[in-house]
This record gives sequence, structure tokens and C-alpha cells, in this order.
Amino acid sequence: MGFEVSDIWLETSTPPLTSCVTMGKLMKSVSLMSLIYKLEKDSKKRIFSGIQPTGILHLGNYLGAIENWVSEHTQLSWILSCMVRLPRLQHLHQWKAKTTKQKHDGTGGLLTYPVLQAADILLYKSTHVPVGEDQVQHMELVQDLAEGFNKKYGEFFPVPKSVLTSMKKVKSLRDPSAKMSKSDPDKLATVRITDSPEEIVQKFRKAVTDFTSEVTYDPAGRAGVSNMVAVHAAVTGLSVEEVVRRSAGMDTAHYKLAVADAVIEKFAPIKREIEKLKLDKDHLEKVLQIGSAKAKELAYPVCQEVKKLETLKGL
Repeated sequence: MGFEVSDIWLETSTPPLTSCVTMGKLMKSVSLMSLIYKLEKDSKKRIFSGIQPTGILHLGNYLGAIENWVSEHTQLSWILSCMVRLPRLQHLHQWKAKTTKQKHDGTGGLLTYPVLQAADILLYKSTHVPVGEDQVQHMELVQDLAEGFNKKYGEFFPVPKSVLTSMKKVKSLRDPSAKMSKSDPDKLATVRITDSPEEIVQKFRKAVTDFTSEVTYDPAGRAGVSNMVAVHAAVTGLSVEEVVRRSAGMDTAHYKLAVADAVIEKFAPIKREIEKLKLDKDHLEKVLQIGSAKAKELAYPVCQEVKKLETLKGL
């Protein structure tokens, strides 16, 4: 037996790998690969990795395949939205955080996005979903919706399990209390995979640390420096302890440049492949078409069965 990885990237226009990728999720890709090898020993599983396709991607978004949007996602999203109460969505942490930033002027799309996310996952009858710490609450909603649907219509959806990768979320270079985000308005906060070596060096040089020169790992007390250490460990494959040991005697200003060099080295082959693929647009279009057809093949019968059950028993 084995398992199936369903990396469904919901994209409408941007060809694969022409968007650039930022920092946090390349680290998670390494952890995910080790997870996949472990799950391969189990009975057949389906791992769903859905990456937000819009905007310029950061290192964290390195994980995932790119496929076209299929209409079944929106159809299932509507059905699931009829099963969830408004206060449940308003209670979600990301809704609260983002509406606070928007001065409590959040949109309906933002509020119901977790339901669409649930539809993305359940439509492929996923059994495992690699998530970051900030998505655990959304996964609880997915699990509740799957259980609620099964209770009403009979066992249909697997209740997917959250898989927390060992790599914690990468923090913003300008605000180590927040995660790195491709939507951050501060251009120095996020390292993109298409950044030039000069841009990467500049961003790490400007990264917020503290006034202590020594390189240590203390996320609670020294968030900025600890973020540098975590990034360094992730891109080199070294342990945090080994990174700290090798950095003994180095001040943080020089250490930030060392981390920048390690990231540049990690990105180099990826950037070369991106440039190569960008020259072959026909191939990219073919990949999107194949991905869309593959997603449709999986999603269509599930959506049809859901609508049949809903018609027979009603919402």
C-alpha cells in the first residue's frame, strides 16, 4: 500500500513557479517530506496540501503543487456554509486578528474563507493535512464539519487529521512577533524566492534583532535572533543547537549576513529552475491543464454524491 499526496493549488491565472515563494514554508517542506516517508508505511492515506495562490509567495509557500480552480470547490463550500453558525466563524482567531487590523471592517469573503478551506480539504476526502500552528483552529472547523455532515447523512467524509510539521512558522524579519507573510506591506519583512542576492542581504541586514550581540536561541526572550537561528537551521539542515555552537563568538550583525548567505545558497537551484520553466510557457500551460483535469476527476464524483445526499435528506 502507499499514500496519495493531493497538492491542490487553486490558481486561476498565474502559471506554476512564475510566482515567487517566500521564507516560512520552504522550511516546512523539508519537515513534510520526512512526514510523507513515515506515512508511506501506513495504509493508504491522502495528504492535502493547499497553498494560497494569490500574491507573491514567500519561502514558506515553497511546498505544494499548482493546479487550476474547479467549480466543485465553491459548490461544496456553499453546502458547508449552510451547516455552520455565524458566531463560530466570528470566533476564529484569524478573523479577529485581521478585522482588528482592518478596523473591524472585515468582509464576508474573509469571514467565510475557512468554510471554503474546509471544502478544499473535504472535497478530496483527505485524511491528513499539514498545517502551521496558526491553522489548527481552522482544521478544528474542518473536522467538525466533516463529523456534522457524517452524522446527518451517514459516513461519507474521512475526518482529516492535522499534521503539525516540526518546523515552526517563520517570523517576519521586521516584526518577530508576527509570522512572515506575502501580504505584509513592509517589503523588508518577507524574503521572496525571486529576490536577488542583494535584496536578500539587505533584508537580513535590516532584520530586527536586539541590542545583545551574542547569538543565542531564546524565542521568548530574544524573538528576532531566535528567528534568524531557526531560519539558518532550516535552510542548512543543522540543528538549532549546532547552529548556535558554530556561531559562537560571532556578533549578530555578522551573523545576519551568514544567514543571508545560507538562504541565497538554498534558493539558487530553485531560482535557476524557475527561470528555466519561465522560458517554456507551453509546458507550464500543459501542467496547469493536467492538474485541473486531475483535480476535476477527484472532485466531481464527490461533489455529485454530496448533492445527491443533500437532495435526499435536505440541509
